[in-house]
Amino acid sequence: MKHVVRPRQAAAVSALLAASVALTACGSDDKASTAGAAGKASEAPASRVADPIVATYDGGLYVLDGTTLKLAEDIPLAGFNRVNPAGDDRHVMVSTATGFRVLDAAGGKLTDVEFEGSKPGHVVRHAGKTILFADGTGVVTVFDPEDLGGGTKPETATYTSAAPHHGVAIQLADGKLVTTLGTEEKRVGIAVLDKDRKEITRSEECPGVHGEAAAQGEAVVIGCEDGVLVYKDGAIKKVDSPAAYGRIGNQAGSEESPVVLGDYKKDKDAELERPEQVSLINTETGTMRLVDIGTSYTFRSLARGPHGEALVLGTDGRIHVIDPSTGKVTKKISALGAWQEPLDWQQPRPALFVRDHTAYVSDPSSRKLLAIDLESGKQVASTELPKAPDELSGVKQH
Repeated sequence: MKHVVRPRQAAAVSALLAASVALTACGSDDKASTAGAAGKASEAPASRVADPIVATYDGGLYVLDGTTLKLAEDIPLAGFNRVNPAGDDRHVMVSTATGFRVLDAAGGKLTDVEFEGSKPGHVVRHAGKTILFADGTGVVTVFDPEDLGGGTKPETATYTSAAPHHGVAIQLADGKLVTTLGTEEKRVGIAVLDKDRKEITRSEECPGVHGEAAAQGEAVVIGCEDGVLVYKDGAIKKVDSPAAYGRIGNQAGSEESPVVLGDYKKDKDAELERPEQVSLINTETGTMRLVDIGTSYTFRSLARGPHGEALVLGTDGRIHVIDPSTGKVTKKISALGAWQEPLDWQQPRPALFVRDHTAYVSDPSSRKLLAIDLESGKQVASTELPKAPDELSGVKQH
């Protein structure tokens, strides 16, 4: 995800939290099943939750019906947990203290399948593969999400980075791997490896490298503290920020657009910057445009719509719809009341998750979850949850 580089955990956070996810964006006593290759399940497991949405809360996971938002399951899971789509139409990856757990969201249950790894971080889905990055080891794990569901861990391919770091990787359709370079102290850029994991090219012109997104034509954008790196057609190009320090750490891409949406922070010394500009990186022209949306936002505010439109959930409570080709704000959709980002990144704040034509928005202050039709701008469902939601995700629809 994760993301602004996510700030580090506060000193007051418990040891359990300190052992949890290290993303810029925990645990359970259950252990993973023994490693081993497994093909697709011979018989598909039963589904009882339609197009599920998953929200974390302090101490567990909520699984909800994606249409009605009816609460289908409350799953206890201690610690600070993070959620991302697994890449298929029934599973969600849950990052805990011990690794990436597999949640059968359609079945309403947490499975015993786990990709173990210290400090599980980014989860990326691209070209029919799911790519996991464990920050504590630097291990990249690649698997086919359609092989989930058999009750055992699917066949995987792995690559180990030269040093552990808070990183991210993406595997392209031809098997190439774009992965970050760095150590726990310093992150510097990316390397591109062929399908046999031999290095093709690299760039170390990306201080503080963080986050990724893929655009139309399989152009990959990786964030830096002074712009982005774009890998396209076999070459890496640096796109500089307008200022010497212009940090882009969270991005959202779309196959419908050559433009990637990014955050944009310009105060290097801020304890917590509340930015009001977003970046639009055009992977065709190699240029960057800044858009002032007139309100701040957080690392959970960025998404893309079904037509490639850029979406930003502002602290003014509205979803700002931006035409990525022109940078014009074309619509503002009311969702919540005004809110402010908390200083601690692990504290709940509103989150935006988009699937097809529906925007799902969480409101921790009222313990509500909303579904909004992006075309009409109207709320189509809402629910009040027992506890304040934090992270928000769901399964992919076919």
